[in-house]
Amino acid sequence: MSVYFDDLETRSADERAVSLAECLPALIAAARALPGYAEALAEVNPLTVTSREALAALPVLRKSDLVAAQSAEAPLGGYTAWGQHQFDHIFQSPGPIYEPGCVSTNWWRLGRFLYAAGIGEGDIVQNCFGYHLTPAGMMFENGARAVGAAVLPAGTGQTDLQVRAAHDVGVTAYAGTPDFLKVLLDRADELGMDLSRIQRAVVSGGALFPSLRQEYADRGIACLQCYATADLGNVAYESPAMEGMIVDEGVIVEIVRPGTGDPVPEGEVGEVVVTALNPDYPLVRFATGDLSAVLPGLSPCGRTNMRIKGWMGRADQTTKIKGMFVRPEQVADLVARHPEVAKARVVAGRAGEKDTMTVRLETEATDPAPYAASVAAVLKLKAEIELVAPGSLPNDGLVIEDTRKYD
Repeated sequence: MSVYFDDLETRSADERAVSLAECLPALIAAARALPGYAEALAEVNPLTVTSREALAALPVLRKSDLVAAQSAEAPLGGYTAWGQHQFDHIFQSPGPIYEPGCVSTNWWRLGRFLYAAGIGEGDIVQNCFGYHLTPAGMMFENGARAVGAAVLPAGTGQTDLQVRAAHDVGVTAYAGTPDFLKVLLDRADELGMDLSRIQRAVVSGGALFPSLRQEYADRGIACLQCYATADLGNVAYESPAMEGMIVDEGVIVEIVRPGTGDPVPEGEVGEVVVTALNPDYPLVRFATGDLSAVLPGLSPCGRTNMRIKGWMGRADQTTKIKGMFVRPEQVADLVARHPEVAKARVVAGRAGEKDTMTVRLETEATDPAPYAASVAAVLKLKAEIELVAPGSLPNDGLVIEDTRKYD
């Protein structure tokens, strides 16, 4: 396993440039042949795309482009090398956006992250990511198999059953959102069940706050996080050095000015744009909507690929709360359902180690109860409802406000 995951991670800058010059033309040629890229890459000569500078001249692909293409040519929009029936899985993410998946070894490249976290043969991973429609559960299971670990496919919810399973099976590692592990550990304490065999955790889908990481460390659990998306798979990951996130070898990451495709200087915060070197699903300059910045220098762990600072917010107002994205268009839909509501504002907060969501509605109504069902239906999350007087919400254009602290 060590050769499989380490053989590319200590290359020099010159070696990486040569590798880029070798792989990019083939990737662009493969993408150009697909219906989804026919117009955007029609005038591009793949043989000239041999560097980051040449790649930066190509158009950016946005999630809205995928939604439109998939609506016109369901379900994958002409962006894949295979027909949908040739993939092992088809997933659905909010939008909706449909993503393909395969069970072949390390298809989403999560294995490198699990390996860096010290998970491998002899481990049993309790995988608490969702398995239904969304790909996170299968992504992490695929990564665990790549490093030779066994998987307890727990999914989400059912806390007491999960605690019992972790205890009985002898789980040694956790995969899931950052705060659900605390839920399991606290409940195990209440039930008198020993989960001390869990010594490693790999998390994503939400912010790993320093206080929560320290709480796990105090229990003897080393918790690392990665930055992955349903479309791209693993983008970047922490190593035990915990100094930024190391960009995965299977992608090219650019940091650009939000709303453009123009790379920003090293260290400047911008939008994360990723090119996936995946011939099955060759996403070229895919704009994630996430903000980050390049972290100068090399990781103390010895890996030499570019590092980013991790997730630093959204280029738009779309915000991840309790592991789910809440989008401005959803807030608009909520307001449209209630003519008596003039404006709405979603506020993401933090209580202890858990995300909270408050929905403030400008209305003359006095009973918040009728709005709870609409919020759950439209935003897909439960929230505290606050009714405020018309004209009292700030006139700043924000419909989603994130009050959580990330440092």
